[in-house]
Amino acid sequence: MRRGIAATALVASLALAATACGGSDSGDSADGPVTLTWWDTSNATNEAPTYQALIKDFEAANKDIKVKYVNVPFDQAQNKFDTAAGSKGAPDILRSEVGWTPAFAKKGYFLPLDGTEALAEQDKFQPSLIEQAKYEDKVYGVPFTTDTLALVYNKELFEKAGVEAPKTWDDLKKAAATIKDKTGVDGYWGSTQAYYAQTFLYGEGTDTVDAAAKKVTVTSPEAKKAYGTWLSLFDGKGLHKADTTADAYAHIQEAFVSGKVASIVQGPWEITNFYKGSAFKDKNNLGIATVPAGSTGKAGAPTGGHNLSVYAGSNSAHQKAALKFVNFMTSAKSQETIALKNSTLPTRDDAYTAEVKADPGIAGFQGVLPAAQPRPALPEYSSLWGPLDTELPQIAGGKESLDEGLGKAETAIAKLVPDFAK
Repeated sequence: MRRGIAATALVASLALAATACGGSDSGDSADGPVTLTWWDTSNATNEAPTYQALIKDFEAANKDIKVKYVNVPFDQAQNKFDTAAGSKGAPDILRSEVGWTPAFAKKGYFLPLDGTEALAEQDKFQPSLIEQAKYEDKVYGVPFTTDTLALVYNKELFEKAGVEAPKTWDDLKKAAATIKDKTGVDGYWGSTQAYYAQTFLYGEGTDTVDAAAKKVTVTSPEAKKAYGTWLSLFDGKGLHKADTTADAYAHIQEAFVSGKVASIVQGPWEITNFYKGSAFKDKNNLGIATVPAGSTGKAGAPTGGHNLSVYAGSNSAHQKAALKFVNFMTSAKSQETIALKNSTLPTRDDAYTAEVKADPGIAGFQGVLPAAQPRPALPEYSSLWGPLDTELPQIAGGKESLDEGLGKAETAIAKLVPDFAK
């Protein structure tokens, strides 16, 4: 049962008085400024310094507000916030992964932002990103950074082989074989992670579940066809075999940036790391294309990214200050600064200035955003990839058949959404 905002605020304010976790009343004095706590989940080395610099700008313009910046490892933040909000109190602002937003909103941990200062320029943001920040028709986060998946490729290797960016997965197979013949390197290396496999599902017009119909669809004929295509891309000339090790992500990334494989599917969070590789000292060698289409003729990739959300348990002074801070951090000027420093994609169109689009990586990923599909407003949705992350490597590694692995995934997913039919 969802908690009321007022009740959550009362419980949290009492708990925060006895904790040092940096919540709503932490650090305030009777006559001093309001001290907010922001939990940021970005890369502490590549991204965090930009946010810390922006905090100084905000504080200089708002003498009555201080911001305590806390960098929380992404893989720990969801559970930490859940625990803090449910018992000890939580930070005033959370950089919430888009999949977490409806889940925390359902629990009553996030403040609805409709009509607040944080969303004063709502019409400037991409509509699909606003939709992704909703739960039960209310907005619980302001889009902060966005991302999606694209086919990224080495232009030099593609040109040597005389091939173009493929439009379909069948085209990719043919291109990979030609690249192998002409250059000696593999043309494509796929991932066994469920998030990356979403592109195959979308290409067949399906998903892991049908949220509207409340049905698990991971073993539907369309899904089996999608995963069959995914599996076929680990075997053939120029197609690298599946890496099912714990370090697979790093292996694929290193091979691509060093020119040992001509193409992979990847997101814009790796733009800065692409440029550090020997193959992309010339940034313009980085090719970015919409992921290949499935048999429907349409291509689709998952929309990712993060929102800035405000804790519903903070007191009114903290909430007011937090809304102002969120407005500042998601402004066109701040978004432009973040894009230029971190090579991440802005969430509002007016932040794609000429200077921002001079980065070929950002410009390229902006071009594929039309194929990005928002996730359904289902609190459990992101957790559904867990069972597939277990089974897909087993399938790709030949330890399970496609039917066997998807059947196990279906059973596990059904437990996560018990009111869904199979």
